[in-house]
Amino acid sequence: MALEIVLITGMSGSGKSVALHALEDAGYYCVDNLPPELLSSFVALEHRHHSNKVAIAMDARSATGLPQLPGQIRQLRQQGIAPHLIFLDASTGTLVRRFSETRRRHPLSQESRATGRGALVQDIESERELLGELRDKSHVIDTSNLRASQLQSYIKELIAAPVGQMTLVFQSFGFKHGLPSDSDFVFDVRMLPNPYYEPDLRPLTGQDLPVADFLRQQPEALRMRADIQQFLENWLPVMAANHRSYLTVAIGCTGGQHRSVFLVEELTRHFSANWLTLRRHRSLDSHGPAQAAKPQAQPQDEPQAPTRTS
Repeated sequence: MALEIVLITGMSGSGKSVALHALEDAGYYCVDNLPPELLSSFVALEHRHHSNKVAIAMDARSATGLPQLPGQIRQLRQQGIAPHLIFLDASTGTLVRRFSETRRRHPLSQESRATGRGALVQDIESERELLGELRDKSHVIDTSNLRASQLQSYIKELIAAPVGQMTLVFQSFGFKHGLPSDSDFVFDVRMLPNPYYEPDLRPLTGQDLPVADFLRQQPEALRMRADIQQFLENWLPVMAANHRSYLTVAIGCTGGQHRSVFLVEELTRHFSANWLTLRRHRSLDSHGPAQAAKPQAQPQDEPQAPTRTS
């Protein structure tokens, strides 16, 4: 049986323990803080023990061994094992707040150095530099504004996607809540007519048919949809040929409720016919579970493309 490996890396305080709990619930054998030097030998050992689903977390606690990790990953791929690479990130302000609330010491902190916010920020920035290469090779999830249940849902979505096929992730967000750092492309749609100013549409979302009908009647909204579609259709094959595993496209409006949600639904419907496609609504998900990948604002049916802690 093929071995499924999920490798979780990321910033300290970004939610790796939450991600491991989600993977444990999904049936993965989970190991936290495995030294990077042991990755290949550990995978070989688990394979001999007939474990077929393994999740491993690594971070700056093993700072001296991290430079070896890219080579270890290449070695696994040469053996026909392609791990899911997931990098958890968060804004520096969010990480500072989380460390302050838990009173934990950052793994890169020095006992002899003065403590305080300035020192912690310096440690966080040093960690970003240390993990930069891994971040570039992974699917990034910005946990700054995510609840634990949202992160768990996102992780389970990602591991359901087959390794080796590029996964296209569409994400709506509200600029007033901050720009998502996990995006490869960001499209600003705040110039489009806003359903918020229509009293009957204000309490609805871009997933609701009245909002979708309103925006389909706006030439600017149709032009924006067509322009984004054309851009992605031109470049997705090139990115897939360059062995990209994930591509995240963020669509932002003011509050992340109407225009961006509508366009994410439209783009998901369009691209899911030919690409493995996931969708997320950051502002809506904060008030409920992550959205399933079937647009609700479409009157017709549309085809949709398609885990113990030690």
